[in-house]
Amino acid sequence: MDLPEFMNYSNKFSKRDFVEKIARIAKSAGAKLVYAALILYYTLQSDKVSATNKAMIIGALGYLISPLDVVPDAIPIAGLADDLGVLVYVLKKVWTEVDPDIETKARERLSKWFDEDEIEEIGDLMPGGDK
Repeated sequence: MDLPEFMNYSNKFSKRDFVEKIARIAKSAGAKLVYAALILYYTLQSDKVSATNKAMIIGALGYLISPLDVVPDAIPIAGLADDLGVLVYVLKKVWTEVDPDIETKARERLSKWFDEDEIEEIGDLMPGGDK
């Protein structure tokens, strides 16, 4: 899959818009997309993350928030598949800067929207399941 120029979407990111979007799409997007988004969101707040990686995260989260991207979100299934691709791409790039506390925080938040069976699907998000 060719990645879109997600960095062009960095101006679409805001904390408020992110929280509203995730709350609105959580169930339809699936645990994997929401988990990736939460990890990036919480990683963005860390003072241990490089400015370059923060810029990538902002671009990816802006892409997620924008209803008009390569595949518009209004298109069922496919509309969020490209968003997941961008989130996973950036997550793999910044994975070494993801603190275990961030993973825990993201899982705790995830449990508010998903049951344990749904949360199990996130295990294969990153190579080897975990770090």
